Amino acid sequence: MCIRDRNMKDLELDALVAIGGDDTLGVAAELYKNGVKVIGIPKTIDNDLNATDFCIGFDTSVNVVVDAVQRCRSTAESHSRVLIVEVMGRHAGWIAAYGGLAGGADCTLVPEVPFSIEDVCATLQRRFDSGQDNAIVVVAEGAKPEEKDDLALRNKEVDAFGHVQLGGIGHYLEKEIKERMGVPTRAVILGHIQRGGSPTVFDRVLGTRLGVKAVELISENKFGYMVALKGNQIEPVTLDKATGVNRKLETQFYDLLQLFSGERS
Repeated sequence: MCIRDRNMKDLELDALVAIGGDDTLGVAAELYKNGVKVIGIPKTIDNDLNATDFCIGFDTSVNVVVDAVQRCRSTAESHSRVLIVEVMGRHAGWIAAYGGLAGGADCTLVPEVPFSIEDVCATLQRRFDSGQDNAIVVVAEGAKPEEKDDLALRNKEVDAFGHVQLGGIGHYLEKEIKERMGVPTRAVILGHIQRGGSPTVFDRVLGTRLGVKAVELISENKFGYMVALKGNQIEPVTLDKATGVNRKLETQFYDLLQLFSGERS
C-alpha cells in the first residue's frame, strides 16, 4: 500500500475536498490521476481560476480594497497628494480592476496591460488641469511598466510552488510621479490586509452553495471535479479544465475601466 492510500485509510477519509487556488487544485488534479477521490472548491482572492466566474474570497478582498481607496481619498484631498494604492494580483488584475472601478480611482493599472509611466502622468495631469489637486492610482502588484524589463520583486525568495514574491511597483510609481509631476506622492501597500476579515454576504452564500454541491458530487461518487459558479448556477467542471491557465481580465472590462477612470480622453 502506498503512502497516499495508507494516509487516506489511517485518517478514515472517504474523499478529499481541496479548497484553494490554481496551485492547490493543480495538486488535487494530480492526486485524482493517482487514484484519490477528490473534489475541488475554488478559493482565491486573485479570482484567476479558470472555468468559474467567481472564487470564494474575491468579493471580500475587493470590499477591503474599495474601503481603503475611499479612506485614502480623504487623505489625498486634505493634503493635495497623489496616493498610490498597491493591491494583490500577480498575473491577473481582477482585484485592482474591481477595486479601482468601484472605489473611484483616477487610474488603475493591471498585469494584463503593460503601462507607460508617461501615460499615467498624462492621465493624472488631466485631472489636475480640470481643477482637482489630488488623485488616486490603484495598481496590481504584478503590473509592469513598459520602461522596465522585469517585475518589481520584494526579494528573490520563492514559495513552495516556485513563485517569486512581488512588491515594489507602488514605490516605483511614487518615485516616478513625484519626479515627473512635482506633486507630493505617497504609496500605500495594502498587503495581507486584503486576505482577512469578515466575509461579505456574497462570499458567505457562494461558499455555502459550492460546499453543498461538493457534497452532492461526493454522494453521487463523482470525483475529479471542481464546483464552479457559472452565471447563477453551480456546475461541476473537471479539475484539468479548471487549472493550469490563469483567467485574465477581459479586454472589454479593461476598456470599461479606462472609460470611468479617466484614462481615455
